[in-house]
Amino acid sequence: MRIVVKVGTSTLAHATGRLNIRHVEELVKVLSDLKNAGHELILVSSGAIGMGVGKLNLGGRPADMPTKQAAAAVGQCELMYTYDKLFSQYNHTVAQILLAGEDVSDPHRRNNVHNTLARLLELGALPVINENDAVSTDEIGVSTTIGENDTLSAIVAQLVGAQLLILLSDIQGLYTADPRRDPEARLIPTVEAVTPEIEALAGGKGSALGTGGMATKLKAAKLVNARGCDMVIADGGRPELLYDIAEGRAVGTRFLGRRQEAEL
Repeated sequence: MRIVVKVGTSTLAHATGRLNIRHVEELVKVLSDLKNAGHELILVSSGAIGMGVGKLNLGGRPADMPTKQAAAAVGQCELMYTYDKLFSQYNHTVAQILLAGEDVSDPHRRNNVHNTLARLLELGALPVINENDAVSTDEIGVSTTIGENDTLSAIVAQLVGAQLLILLSDIQGLYTADPRRDPEARLIPTVEAVTPEIEALAGGKGSALGTGGMATKLKAAKLVNARGCDMVIADGGRPELLYDIAEGRAVGTRFLGRRQEAEL
């Protein structure tokens, strides 16, 4: 299968912004093993700003845009250094691609991104994608940005014709209520369509270092499901679940792609 895996800041970093070594090492090990099994993988990785916060010893996620961009510039170096070092131990080559809104909205540039990704996969490399936060902004209403990596991963999955998009997050899936507040909340294992009722279950944003939330994940599901691609939300603290997800077992919440509407 061609699989896009999105990993959130909360999986990659501790609340301090420093690297969560155990999680990242396990993630790289599992992804490398899935590649060895013949799957084509693309990793959409958050974490640049969060890791920059830790590297620069800032007190928390910055509120002003210049400091966010400075943290992203520092953190992206740390992030790719870590991925390159860890994947190399399993004889896999990574490639960095930083995207801005124009790269996916402009048809010519979007085609260039598609061609680059397709060639990297043909060459056996593992593309690692992030939004170019060092020069972009993520303010609401700025049309030249993508905004957060849930949406970016869905766009990438569409671009490469992926069969599966996996969002690794700090929550195990979609629940009937917020499980952090409601002990009666139940995990919803399968969603056949993102209806208004399903959208009403989305709460606010996630961790303090991240930008995403359930609403952005449901938006991503709608984008990829319309192209026949399944999407799974799963616990990012347990990268070994990727094995079960790739084999179609029930993990987290699976949003079913509409096969009859998928483009041939």
